[in-house]
Amino acid sequence: MGSLHYLSIAEAAGLIRSRRLSATELVQAHLDRIGALDPRLHAFITVTADRALAEAREADLELHRGQCRGPLHGIPIAHKDLFWTNGVRTTAHSALLADWVPSEDAGVVARLQEAGAISLGKLALHEFAFGSPGPDEAFPAARNPWNLDYTPGSSSSGSGTAVAAGLCMGATGTDTGGSVRHPAAVCGVVGMKPTFGRVGMHGVIPLSSTLDHAGPLTRTVRDNALMLQAMAGHDPRDRRSAKQPVPDFQRLIGRPVRGVRIGVPRRLIESTPHDPETLAAFAGAERVLRELGAEIRDVDVSGLDQADEVAKLILVYEAYRYHRPSLAAEPANFGAAFRKRISKGAEYASADYHAAIGEAAKLRAAYAATFASGVALIISPSRERPADTMDELLANPTKRGVTYRMYNLTGLPALSLPMGFSSRGLPLGLQIAADHFEEELLYQLAAAYEEAAGWRDRHPSL
Repeated sequence: MGSLHYLSIAEAAGLIRSRRLSATELVQAHLDRIGALDPRLHAFITVTADRALAEAREADLELHRGQCRGPLHGIPIAHKDLFWTNGVRTTAHSALLADWVPSEDAGVVARLQEAGAISLGKLALHEFAFGSPGPDEAFPAARNPWNLDYTPGSSSSGSGTAVAAGLCMGATGTDTGGSVRHPAAVCGVVGMKPTFGRVGMHGVIPLSSTLDHAGPLTRTVRDNALMLQAMAGHDPRDRRSAKQPVPDFQRLIGRPVRGVRIGVPRRLIESTPHDPETLAAFAGAERVLRELGAEIRDVDVSGLDQADEVAKLILVYEAYRYHRPSLAAEPANFGAAFRKRISKGAEYASADYHAAIGEAAKLRAAYAATFASGVALIISPSRERPADTMDELLANPTKRGVTYRMYNLTGLPALSLPMGFSSRGLPLGLQIAADHFEEELLYQLAAAYEEAAGWRDRHPSL
């Protein structure tokens, strides 16, 4: 059977259903690994070992009675510490909420629990999904399991670390400007930002309600589809939640991609400084996709050059107004990096914000025209370079890439998966985007590339 902590969700589900593995064994193996490795990795803020083992024993009893809830039944996962968890503290990695215990689960947490997934605890992030590691942070910063001197991405840092290191089989994350896809890229896992509204945000501490998304991080594409299947669906408590029917996200996995038309925003890539190894890996990914029969052509989306700045304005404007009362009342309970970043929101007037909202609408229209032209998917490097060192991040806490926010601004679904490794052994990521509510197409192409490229079974040496 090999190491339980690097089984895929799909593999573990098959073993559990055939009674060759119990949920209790699987959960205990992951708790043991957390105990052994997390003192160095700092992926977890809170570990709920007793609760997880109790739920695992209950899952085993249900499965013994033939009451299988689906492929996530008995599977150990963990949640970014922005998601409310009933009876378990939800800190947002901030001293402000260090001891706050919600009396309700977030909608996503409840859906995953109903599907039989077992939470091992709550994961580190950057403070309120917008701060940055620093000497005054409330909890230790998560480390990249491929090299502890490097960052695991922002802001779902603990989620990327925990999944890549085999501390859990899947994790939730939030993505307002790349915060699922960035950790996925630099930790060598699969991270999905679904269509805006596909996953309800009730019970998730907001950063920017116009741009916030929740999505899964896993080690394989199929596992990602399995998690999104449980997470997706309309939540009437979230006014932005989409009433779109939820399809079978695995439906197209395994189908050939011959003839699929893929666009590359070549001009944007070439005008943005990229690490040479990243560009070489992206060229290799294009070759793999062409060999699979996909048709690749350049696309130039109007307004793409300004997308990052427009999204930043909307994000910081909304975030500042959400946090302003607490910042005024308890400034010492926020880290310096968070206060510095969010204070920019005070500089923008309502007119600036509404102008940015108008630019976002224009960009959505430009993407709609691109997809209407026959392009089914768009690919690009997930990030301009491999992970930064922790020292680089501490020296420049506001440093961020520009490869993600266009998809938060437009609400289009986008996924990152491994694309290779740098000469220092650090993961590189491939980003794939699609039209609204076309997650099945993303998974089809991502799974085909994953199978052909062969990066899936490479793990950190810990």
